[in-house]
Amino acid sequence: MKILVTGGTGFIGSHTCVELLDSGYEVVILDNLSNSQRDVVKKIQTITQKTVHFYEGDCCDKQMVEKIFKEHHIDAVIHFAGYKAVGESVCKPLMYYQNNLMSTLTLCEVMNQYECKQLVFSSSATVYGDPEIVPIDETSKLGPTTNPYGTTKLYIEQILRDLYVSDPSWNIALLRYFNPIGAHASGFIGESPNDIPNNLMPYIVKVANKELPQLHVFGNDYDTHDGTGIRDYIHVVDLAKGHICSINNFLLEHVGVEAYNLGTGFGYSVLDVVHTFMKVNDVDVPYVIDERRPGDIASCYAKTEKAYQELGWKAEKNLNDMCKDAWNYVKHFKLQ
Repeated sequence: MKILVTGGTGFIGSHTCVELLDSGYEVVILDNLSNSQRDVVKKIQTITQKTVHFYEGDCCDKQMVEKIFKEHHIDAVIHFAGYKAVGESVCKPLMYYQNNLMSTLTLCEVMNQYECKQLVFSSSATVYGDPEIVPIDETSKLGPTTNPYGTTKLYIEQILRDLYVSDPSWNIALLRYFNPIGAHASGFIGESPNDIPNNLMPYIVKVANKELPQLHVFGNDYDTHDGTGIRDYIHVVDLAKGHICSINNFLLEHVGVEAYNLGTGFGYSVLDVVHTFMKVNDVDVPYVIDERRPGDIASCYAKTEKAYQELGWKAEKNLNDMCKDAWNYVKHFKLQ
């Protein structure tokens, strides 16, 4: 099978491409490199010793997407492409709605045109908004979302459900990610945002690496054990493997639309992650406490039984692994 991966040079996308190739799939990547680097393609090929077809372009560009479908027989699509920073989405909502919605609409139009109706969508736990009860399962109430990024994910989920209602031959897995961190054990690929990080782990490693003077922790007055926000952090390799299970055990065996939580089922606070990172890697991470960040919530972690029962997937790596692999990537990157 040949899989188109939009946003395939990004953090989650690149790790998923590795797992796809290692599982025997052919991979075509479409990425505009707005928040990733071109050399990730070579690194994916180095890790797997397999070839990747790479197209530099925007998923909102219908001609570009059509070009790929004309040149390749695409069996299924994993759709990662989209802006993803919560804070930025609050400041630039129109940019997020324009890009995230239009890229999905364009992609689905072309998929429909070429009778490719197998889709794995990169959704997010942000669709649950500020949850009434944790842990969160897939039947939990959706919304209201707390930021435009989460709203785009919620809207896209509804668009895809409506698409299935209009044409039941579509087969769509909605994967609701919690908080991916870590890196590939090889040290070749990891999280490398092009500007100041918006997510916790790349910020921690930049401070540990002395690229930034200190970590800013947004809020210590939440109703949690240490006052900082609690999230379900999941190793990115575990998350990537969830996409393989989605293809093998859902797309190839079912028809319909289903949502799955991809998380560990455990919640760690921001300071839990910071202190674990310092301990397992024997490095210092100075931090300061700032005011809460707009759009953030106190606590969010998953129930993951549905993914285990229906996809045969569960997370295997722990927080120590996540912190070690994230730092290993930075150390490896220094030596390149």
